Amino acid sequence: MKFKALLLALSVVSISTFAQEKVKYTKEEKKEMNKYLFNEGFNTATDKKISTIILKDNNEHQGYAKSWEKKKGQILSITIKDADTGKTMKFDANNIAEMYLYATDTEKSIKAAKFISNMRNYSTKKYGKSTSDDAILFENQTVSLKNKKESKTFLMQVINPEFNEKISVYHDPYAKETMTHGFAGAPAFGGGVIKSYYVRKGDKVMWLHKDDFEDNYDFLFGDNAEFMKKYPRKSVEWDNFSFLVYQYTDMSAS
Repeated sequence: MKFKALLLALSVVSISTFAQEKVKYTKEEKKEMNKYLFNEGFNTATDKKISTIILKDNNEHQGYAKSWEKKKGQILSITIKDADTGKTMKFDANNIAEMYLYATDTEKSIKAAKFISNMRNYSTKKYGKSTSDDAILFENQTVSLKNKKESKTFLMQVINPEFNEKISVYHDPYAKETMTHGFAGAPAFGGGVIKSYYVRKGDKVMWLHKDDFEDNYDFLFGDNAEFMKKYPRKSVEWDNFSFLVYQYTDMSAS
């Protein structure tokens, strides 16, 4: 019996080791995996364009963003000037299903300058996402900030609206970035990778930091065997996160 138990234990270890073996990717595959597919995260809203707020009761309000209340960068409430009546109206995140805002030209200029200052961006990101004129989607989500605070309801910017059927990724306004390297007056290279996001899968919403990526890999992607075989956690890095969410969504489509 002990011998059979030992064989079973060795078998489990062997399977586990195999599942974690690294997959070798081609140069072109690695280049594709390093692309950053999320939208730019913005922290301002212009009062020059009409914002749209859709309440949970399906009533819709349009107006110019005037001010908001935030906690750790996430929106708790927003005040707009109604586009038709000119009346000032305040809406709490609890009552809003989703809203659409536009970034200020100032912030877009800052994002564009930051893009240009890092050579790495030219091979991984799209410049247009830093200067986008498109409306920015925010959703109502209840979450514990940094997984430490009491859960509250916020309006959070969705940064993968084109592929959020399975996993929604939200901008973390307080996220830090990995170090860049450069010389005085010259564009930097490397670094600039965002270290954290808020992520929703199913009913769970959490703050996901790069240091916790491996621990949460199975939760995020483990229900798709084909994906896990092609992108086992030991073969990918945090830098590939947007690509992995995109591929998981595509490979999980029914």
